[in-house]
Amino acid sequence: MGKHCYEVSHNYSRPCSQEGEPCPLEEVIRTGKPTTVMHIHCTCEHEEHVQISAAPIMDEDGEVVYMGETICPINDHQNEDPLLIGHSPSILKLTSILYRVAPTSSTVLLLGDSGSGKDCAARYIHQQSSRSNKPFIVVDCGALGDSLIESELFGYEKGSFTGANQRKIGLIETANGGTLFIDEIGELPSHLQTKLLRVLETGTIRRIGGTEYINVDVRIIAATNRDLQHMVQEKTFRQDLYFRLSAFPINLPTLKERKQDIPELAEYFLKHIEEGEQQIPLSTDVIEKLLIYDYPGNVRELRNIVERAVILAAGNAILPDFIVFEHEPDLYEVEQHAAPVREPSSFSSSRITTEDVLDALYKTGGHRAEAAQLLGVSERTVYRHIKNMEQPH
Repeated sequence: MGKHCYEVSHNYSRPCSQEGEPCPLEEVIRTGKPTTVMHIHCTCEHEEHVQISAAPIMDEDGEVVYMGETICPINDHQNEDPLLIGHSPSILKLTSILYRVAPTSSTVLLLGDSGSGKDCAARYIHQQSSRSNKPFIVVDCGALGDSLIESELFGYEKGSFTGANQRKIGLIETANGGTLFIDEIGELPSHLQTKLLRVLETGTIRRIGGTEYINVDVRIIAATNRDLQHMVQEKTFRQDLYFRLSAFPINLPTLKERKQDIPELAEYFLKHIEEGEQQIPLSTDVIEKLLIYDYPGNVRELRNIVERAVILAAGNAILPDFIVFEHEPDLYEVEQHAAPVREPSSFSSSRITTEDVLDALYKTGGHRAEAAQLLGVSERTVYRHIKNMEQPH
């Protein structure tokens, strides 16, 4: 074709490594060893996650002369909403880790600040596992009182206590064959930590008031924003349970660590808010304001800010003044320390038009990614304008 791989697969004008993505070719040539990376590739219709496995081919002197590469598209459930949104290196690395652990039977411990998307990560693991057609059951230990957690998890037999008028099947039993996601595992009372440990060790449960043990086949994914190792030292969390849960710990990045995903996340939230889709694409001034904030509440806080902005806009275009942060950053600090969010352009705060997109594509030689960066919008927004131009009018 006379084109580099990064032009075909990414619509980039320069190598992946200069766009923040690991380049398997460069890695194999540099180390002489196989490597596996996660990329987002452009197809004729959409973007998709792919896992790339690359290996060196040596000559007689042991020098790398070629690279063999296998590209495996990942089932992203195209008919469903995506669970992991963004193109930043940290979100691609997270996707790769989740994809690798998903087909295994390992217990997974998701660690991260509140609002960082631990529930989405758990659902992604379930979707990519062999259990995807079985139940995905969620229990939030932080939302249930101590007296309710046990009956919710393990169920009970009729007559086991006052008010138990019939048998109740617990959430562990309900998840049989599938996945049980235990959120805020650090809130689990100590006596239930012992019972959960038995489930992990024996694959059996006993309902409250029951006399028989029941076999269950459940994969457990736990999540917490607390320091479980410190809780073990303080003897408020069982050490043996911690070791069972942390067979495969995964740290989720904060939104502050993946700021380049903010425009794409904001537009995703707008699509799911009443009267929000008409706000797409966001103006460059709005995106610039979204990017100056550090989001202590992470993705959840961004969603609330976007929803608030739609309400304040009252059917009109979202303006920078409608982006209201919970804790406004000091303006002097922002001016001194905020990194530039995009290259300067001639675009005003007005809505991006098809003519703007055409102009940007002309300036960037037809590269969608560079045009999106110039406009300060996501590449998906540029692609949407291109598709609209292709439709007969």
